[in-house]
Amino acid sequence: MMPSLFIAHGAPLLAIENNNYTKFLNQLGQNLPRPKAVVLFSAHWESKVQQVSRVDQYNTMYDFGGFDPHLYTIQYPAHGNHDIAKEIEDLFTKNSISFENDTTRGLDHGAWIVLRMLYPNADVPVIAMSVNPNLTPDEQYKIGKSLSELRGKGILIIGSGGTVHNLRALKWADDGEVDSWALEFDEWLEKQLDNWDLQSLFNYDSLASNASLAVPPYGSEHFIPIFYAMGAADNNPKASLLHREFRYGNLSHSVWQFG
Repeated sequence: MMPSLFIAHGAPLLAIENNNYTKFLNQLGQNLPRPKAVVLFSAHWESKVQQVSRVDQYNTMYDFGGFDPHLYTIQYPAHGNHDIAKEIEDLFTKNSISFENDTTRGLDHGAWIVLRMLYPNADVPVIAMSVNPNLTPDEQYKIGKSLSELRGKGILIIGSGGTVHNLRALKWADDGEVDSWALEFDEWLEKQLDNWDLQSLFNYDSLASNASLAVPPYGSEHFIPIFYAMGAADNNPKASLLHREFRYGNLSHSVWQFG
């Protein structure tokens, strides 16, 4: 049985850095059982209807600007898998979840930065998935839950985003200090995840300390992949914090394992 994971993809520079977090992700890819495929919900692919990728081979998207030129030369030529995409579609149909196929989109940096750390040879098939910030957390969780049986077939399900992600609050000087509000929110989240307290988690915006700073009103897309990843482990509701640190004052680099 594969776990499901929530992985913070950080800032694009992470792709060319060598630090504690990149080393952790490199090691995580070696420690996990090798998956048959990866199903990845990315914060950087938003859609009103759930998208399921049916790409044969992905191009690498550079959906960011103003960073080190070397970032724009990185290639991650992962392949898709039509049979697994069809299995996902069948599960969505069975669970009355509307979806559409996408046959052209590449892998955004929320996907390829994480995948490149885990599987640097791009030799594990990938099915890219969108997220929908307009849904309730309960609805996002149910989408993940509908795919839970895939974990028993050797398929790794990942939600890629960040538990604390407020670009307007970042401190690019990065002096190593962590803003108290960011840590307080993440510690509140840890408590609810440890207890698998769905009622509190689904109402994080009104219950969590500093929720409006950690998950700002102008964008929840980086936080919500955690609900898709949690839902995928609904048949074994157990959460484990594998790694947590912060960059730029408050940008979370956390990894959660579910199941």
